[in-house]
Amino acid sequence: MRNSDYYLPAIALGIAFVAKLPALLRGWRDPLVRSVHFLLLTASVCFFFAAPPSITAVNRITGVANLSGPLVYNIMCAFGCACLVLIVNWRGGPAERVRRSTRRWIAVYGAAIVLISVLFALGDAPVERLRDLDTYYANTPFIREMVVTYLLAHVTSALVTCVMCLRWAREVRQWLRAGLVVLVVGFVLNLGFGIAKLTAVVARWNGRDWDGLSTTVAPPLAALGGVVTTVGFLLPLLGPQLSEALRAGVAHVRLGVLWRRLRPVGLAPLPGISWWASPELRLTVRETVIHDELLKLQPYLDDRVRRRVHDAALAERSEPEQARIVGVAAMLSAAIAARGQGRPPEEADQEYAQAGAEELAAALAAGRERLVRLSGALRSPYLVEAASQAPPPAASSDATVM
Repeated sequence: MRNSDYYLPAIALGIAFVAKLPALLRGWRDPLVRSVHFLLLTASVCFFFAAPPSITAVNRITGVANLSGPLVYNIMCAFGCACLVLIVNWRGGPAERVRRSTRRWIAVYGAAIVLISVLFALGDAPVERLRDLDTYYANTPFIREMVVTYLLAHVTSALVTCVMCLRWAREVRQWLRAGLVVLVVGFVLNLGFGIAKLTAVVARWNGRDWDGLSTTVAPPLAALGGVVTTVGFLLPLLGPQLSEALRAGVAHVRLGVLWRRLRPVGLAPLPGISWWASPELRLTVRETVIHDELLKLQPYLDDRVRRRVHDAALAERSEPEQARIVGVAAMLSAAIAARGQGRPPEEADQEYAQAGAEELAAALAAGRERLVRLSGALRSPYLVEAASQAPPPAASSDATVM
């Protein structure tokens, strides 16, 4: 693997950790929040210290050959523990049971970290190995046990979390289920990493050289597995927000037709919105202006236009709801044309204008989706007929542009 294959994931995960720091400060007492942040931190740190240049630097700075080995192993144990603890807190249940499971896993992996450190101190590994420490010292007393300890801890974490996620995925839906499925993929990759490493070590015990499993096959599995696992944990947390942002963005675009039709030419421009504004804010601003313009347009509404187009749509076997929206859209289109031609409302038409305003309010009562459908209906072929059958402009010398 290239050095960038380690450092790029480390940077990406580090950015994710920093971006979520405000949430950690606000919810420090929440075990789930702490678990998410600890997982991001350990994943980022693990990638950083596992890179060959980092291994060389740590060994040189400390003056201890191969000290990076137990350091990376301990970080990997911490990451495996973080995965288990996060799954336990994420799934929830009785508070006492969650706390008991959390403490048990922390105790197990804490003991593994201490054992790895002690075994390294007792062993003798004078020759620096940047990529094949596991297999090079596979038959060295204490170092051998250290390697097996970290591999068993890693395989156990991957296997247990994989089983837990599979069972839980059968009970949930949507983003949570998608996140659990991604997690299973990540844990299978991590499991493959551990099995490949362990197989290469066992082969050394039997006098065979299968080091390629450890130095060539395992590292890419670990790199990909770490990233996929982190994405799996973040997906249910960020997925709903991404869905809302996407829905807001699509609605903002679909409201563009109605927005452009309602904004008269020459009207003063709206205050600018910063480029980093969220899709929800942009949509809210657009909806607010649309509703303001609809209020200004009410005196020009004519319920006769709406009824005519509504009946024509029903005659063409349109769905009642679609016919209703198309009728209102036709009425709006005619009102926009009347205002643009400087045709003031006549007193005799106020009854139809009031009826049209009531129908417009009723058609939009269901909320945002109706407004989006109304925008789309402005492109309906029925509106062409409405325009051709609109009442002629009233002859009045007092006509004004609103």
